Amino acid sequence: MHAGTSEQNQFDGPREIHYFDCVQYTEQKGRMDVSGRGVERVLDMIEWFAASPEGASLSEIAAALAMPKSSALLMLQSLTERGYIHRLGSGEYQLLRLPGEISPDGRNYGALIALVSPYLADAVQQSGETGFVAVLEGPSIRYLNKVLPKREILYDRDIGPTRPAHKVASGVVLLAAGSDAEIEAYAVSASLSEAERSKLLDAVESARKSGFYVNPMGIVEGAAGAAAPIMGANGKAIAALNISGPQVRFVKNSDRISEVVRETAVTISEELARRSRRLSKGR
Repeated sequence: MHAGTSEQNQFDGPREIHYFDCVQYTEQKGRMDVSGRGVERVLDMIEWFAASPEGASLSEIAAALAMPKSSALLMLQSLTERGYIHRLGSGEYQLLRLPGEISPDGRNYGALIALVSPYLADAVQQSGETGFVAVLEGPSIRYLNKVLPKREILYDRDIGPTRPAHKVASGVVLLAAGSDAEIEAYAVSASLSEAERSKLLDAVESARKSGFYVNPMGIVEGAAGAAAPIMGANGKAIAALNISGPQVRFVKNSDRISEVVRETAVTISEELARRSRRLSKGR
């Protein structure tokens, strides 16, 4: 929990902090320079792929764009890492998504945050508690951003560190969106005790029935939260929306907050589906 100071309360609306604010970026040897003309060439390549969705080899791409193979390869590697294209078994490269389109696994966090942020801010406004967007990375939950409510007593936490998935509401709903086999595999990999495994299975069952999960006693002492899955256009969970607050206040209003969480996650999921259809028609 966090008691805001007078300085911290001098803002017009919810405050938003991104995962990217907590990460230091370093230049890596061999990565392409996308300043100036490089940016134009990257856009040229994306546009070319949009007009040639069937895929092409490195030689064909370099020839079509009139660039050296070495330059084309660096661009292809970067676009592959960002989830815009992928390399087929034949060695050819094929378009996966266009800029602004959410990738099937939701790993293009910048686009995901941009799309979700206004909905998250609205959920924070409605609930009066702190909002988060989280993703499942292996056995852990990573928080991509947070929005703080405009009130003196609030819940806050560092979104840099990851959390074990079974210990937080966001992790429970994302695990619940997977198969029973995946949940069992998680229990084994996380070395859960029989009691912890049983508790997780009960939580998963609750999340599947209601479409959200309330954790009345969070990993941080004195906190509680609720989460619901955000579904991608392919019907798979790509993230979770979480609202958390001081335990006593949250539990008192848990029914209302849970409904805000569930409805907001459904609205975001519907927008993702509409966005995917619009972008697909535009190709």
